[in-house]
Amino acid sequence: MRLIGNIIWIILGGLISAIHCALIGLILCITIIGIPFGLQCFKLAGLTLTPFGQKVNINFFRHPIANIIWLVLSGFAVALEHLFFGVILCVTIIGIPFGLQHFKLALLSLFPFGAECR
Repeated sequence: MRLIGNIIWIILGGLISAIHCALIGLILCITIIGIPFGLQCFKLAGLTLTPFGQKVNINFFRHPIANIIWLVLSGFAVALEHLFFGVILCVTIIGIPFGLQHFKLALLSLFPFGAECR
């Protein structure tokens, strides 16, 4: 299921979203201050490319100040977007696995600092 789910995910927009996250990460890495945030964008891009079969472990208290800055600047908007698409996809039975992946992405986009994707 992981392979088929990831292939369908990539075809239906996962590749475009992952490229978008990676480009934002590259732009953020231009400045020294933006490097930690750019690295988190790369983490999001990796999970956005192939979310099926990966687990996200959030440790908010490892970097709480960085997570709060991320949440205020971009994390809340990205998480709302993933929640919206997750709810829309969970309306149909076929869309439920893809909706659950959006919920996973919403969790990571809220608190990426200290999170591990395996």
